[in-house]
Amino acid sequence: MPLPKPPAKKATVLSLADLDAQAAPRPTRRSSKSEPASPAVLDLFDPSEKPASPPSVKPAAKAAAKQAAPAPAAPVAAQPRTAAKPAKRARSEGPPRLFVLDTNVLMHDPMSLFRFDEHDIYLPMVTLEELDSHKRGMSEVARNARQVSRELDGLVAGSTGAMPEGIPLSKTGHKDAGGCLFFQTQLLNVQLPEGLPQGKADNQILGVVQSLRQQHPTRDVVLVSKDINMRIKARALGLPAEDYYNDKTIDDVDLLYTGVLPLPPDFWDRHGKTMESWQQGGLTYYRISGPLVPSLMINQFVYLEAPGVVPLYAKVTEITGKTAVLRTLKDYSHQKNAVWGVVGRNREQNFALNLLMDPECDFVTLTGTAGTGKTLMTLAAGLSQVLDERRYSEIIVTRVTVPVGEDIGYLPGTEEEKMSPWMGALDDNLEVLARSDSSAGEWGRAATNELVRSKIKIKSLNFMRGRTFLSKYVIIDEAQNLTPKQMKTLITRAGPGTKIVCLGNLAQIDTPYLTEGSSGLTYAVDRFKGWPHSGHVTLARGERSRLADFASQVL
Repeated sequence: MPLPKPPAKKATVLSLADLDAQAAPRPTRRSSKSEPASPAVLDLFDPSEKPASPPSVKPAAKAAAKQAAPAPAAPVAAQPRTAAKPAKRARSEGPPRLFVLDTNVLMHDPMSLFRFDEHDIYLPMVTLEELDSHKRGMSEVARNARQVSRELDGLVAGSTGAMPEGIPLSKTGHKDAGGCLFFQTQLLNVQLPEGLPQGKADNQILGVVQSLRQQHPTRDVVLVSKDINMRIKARALGLPAEDYYNDKTIDDVDLLYTGVLPLPPDFWDRHGKTMESWQQGGLTYYRISGPLVPSLMINQFVYLEAPGVVPLYAKVTEITGKTAVLRTLKDYSHQKNAVWGVVGRNREQNFALNLLMDPECDFVTLTGTAGTGKTLMTLAAGLSQVLDERRYSEIIVTRVTVPVGEDIGYLPGTEEEKMSPWMGALDDNLEVLARSDSSAGEWGRAATNELVRSKIKIKSLNFMRGRTFLSKYVIIDEAQNLTPKQMKTLITRAGPGTKIVCLGNLAQIDTPYLTEGSSGLTYAVDRFKGWPHSGHVTLARGERSRLADFASQVL
């Protein structure tokens, strides 16, 4: 396409009067947009004035604008609210809600202040006092409390006079937060039932919620808390209470990405007409186009098992527009392709071994019930690539030290000696791998065990900050007990040539305050799906023993 011709003459220069006329504000348009939003801000601390109707209904918005015309608009809170309202109102019907945050929400997620879209946030004075009492120490809770204090300090800086009208949450650069932050700036008339002690912090927060609902009966005031008992007490008093859902990656773990997709029986009939196929490196490639392509993801495994049809096991390697390329897999279920004596006993194990042995796949997640072979396959693939192919220099194994029962206390020794009781699964699998070599004698197996253990390093999560792993094969066992923040800390340790494998069973979470939807393993699986250098497989069938397989189903 040819370029346009250059201008033949200079542009005319505007006069100063024209510049002032264009830069001058337009009072008619600004007043029509800002006036309906200003009563919604001012009604929070003026009980005598009735709140305006939601601006989503045009007649009610015009009537509210006429009633609120004599009242002066808040100079700080009204302008940011009007700028963010048109886009945010479409996500929730009706006026913005007022959320009263419990302290545990802020300590659980320091950025929770900015995750309520267009709705407003109210912080009681008791919440600030509890934050101050939890800010000391080196624990995760103390660090989160200090981060919340820094965020609040950035919001209130220079806004002392505008606190009663509300502080825009988008002030510090969080454009998605369209609401305002309100502090308890006056003593509220709190009247709770006589059975509840008045001095307890939770009961004072409940009293604040009840008082706000009485002051603003037309506004939806909701308590947000991670404490189940707190929500139960609130509902017993007739107060609306909700859990904090933003930390949950998915609502139902059954909807989690499995990494495996069964093909329909008529797959070849619907996609075989325009299909292209070729062979390269002993593997077959298929380029398909059809209705199934939009539902595919990179590194997703597909299979077709139908009577009278040759079974197909393939992986999606490329998606370009409306076409996708499928590549057949290496059969690790055959003894000739065994990985350190380990073969895939079922379809999903074959898929997992293809991911573990793929040098282009830097991040692998394996989930499944107990006995599905996650640790054994991962360790066998790591030893094969460290000792045989020399692709990685050593294996690093780590896990979360969360006890199932009561803690046994401090452990003596070095870092690796302290971690050895937590690595019983590693020792058990090394024993299985050592027995697979029946040709070597007792001395040969002992020498092999010494060589294997010299290539395996056991590290603690407490000392991972600031490290960089170069050409390592990192195994994160029991990853379901990690928080999303801990998972991010571990994955970002990877340097050039490093492969990270996360293993876990979402049905066996031992960390308090973590669920299947908020686990760091669920977070990583959901965020990495579709990335060309990552893969995930959910192992469905247990292969440990018939006893373990039956117990995982009925217990």
